[in-house]
Amino acid sequence: QLQLVESGGGLAQPGGSLRLSCAASGFTLGYYTIGWFRQAPGKEREGISCISASDGNTYYADSVKGRFTISRDNAKNTVYLQIDSLKPEDTAVYYCAAGLPFRSVQAMCVSGIFGSWGQGTQVTVSS
Repeated sequence: QLQLVESGGGLAQPGGSLRLSCAASGFTLGYYTIGWFRQAPGKEREGISCISASDGNTYYADSVKGRFTISRDNAKNTVYLQIDSLKPEDTAVYYCAAGLPFRSVQAMCVSGIFGSWGQGTQVTVSS
């Protein structure tokens, strides 16, 4: 059974940092494009960062570019999202997703078409 489990969310102050983890079980994460998405209350889900299965190519939404860093450790079957310079508008539930690499990493991130999703982890940025 394919399963993704996010962790690392919580309450952080503006300007602070968090590292989210997405651990996969039941499949080899290295064969999949992995995406991080977020959804704030009353807003649509946003594809914020994705990393390709093969060459490590990455995509970042303009809203997070320069502050978020996606990385993967295939040996640990885990993908990470380093979040720096947190802003209150980063408050959202963050989800990771895995999908077969049938399109470019940017196209997949923008479309949000992924086959497997985690349950999400809450990130709250507040002073």
